[in-house]
Amino acid sequence: MTSRIAVVGATGTLGSFIVDLVGRTEGLELHAGLSSRDDLDGVLGADLVVDVTHPAVSPGIVEHAVRAGLPVLVGTSGWNAERVGKLSTVVADVGGPGVLVVPNFSLGSVLATRFATMAARYYESVEIVEAHHQGKVDSPSGTAVRTAELIAEARRDLGPVAAPFSDQRARGQQVASVPVHSLRLRGVVAQQSVIFGGEGETLTLSHDTLSQRAYEKGLLVALEAAPTVSGVVVGLDRVLPLD
Repeated sequence: MTSRIAVVGATGTLGSFIVDLVGRTEGLELHAGLSSRDDLDGVLGADLVVDVTHPAVSPGIVEHAVRAGLPVLVGTSGWNAERVGKLSTVVADVGGPGVLVVPNFSLGSVLATRFATMAARYYESVEIVEAHHQGKVDSPSGTAVRTAELIAEARRDLGPVAAPFSDQRARGQQVASVPVHSLRLRGVVAQQSVIFGGEGETLTLSHDTLSQRAYEKGLLVALEAAPTVSGVVVGLDRVLPLD
């Protein structure tokens, strides 16, 4: 059975990659390739809507698709816990298909974040340094936000991480108590390091994305899983057999 995919943000870097991936994958068919400025009714009739647009417009696009009764895969950055909570309310009210929000489609990034949540219970000093290309409009990245939120969740019964002098701007932005430092540099695709400090040691968990090919396997997993989820599910790890 062929799954018809509508991509909103198809003119962007990730969007055009997804359009190409859909075109060369058996069982997938491009239903529509739209920009965020196009008439969103162009997604009607699709089996799945993929949103890879801009943090400022993504919530409206996703809600439009949800209210049209269409499942959605979100690859746009900027979906923090507050936005996810509001979306969950909309999805519950509509009572239709679910939404899968994926901060990062790289399998290596997903694994690095999982390892970080495992380590979080053993270190109270934790900071994140993330780097992306100079054209990335949001910071911190969605991956960093998700990593920080999962670290805080893993430490729920232990308390927030230690973040001395967090009132100083050079100390980064606190996300769920974790200081996050964002770099925007030419020559970088994506990189994240989670640094843990303990007595007499540090532990660094790093992941580097060298090209968009790193997203391919994760995208295929997400495209298959998104139409089957209920409610709002956040993270590629939620649809991968990691446990």
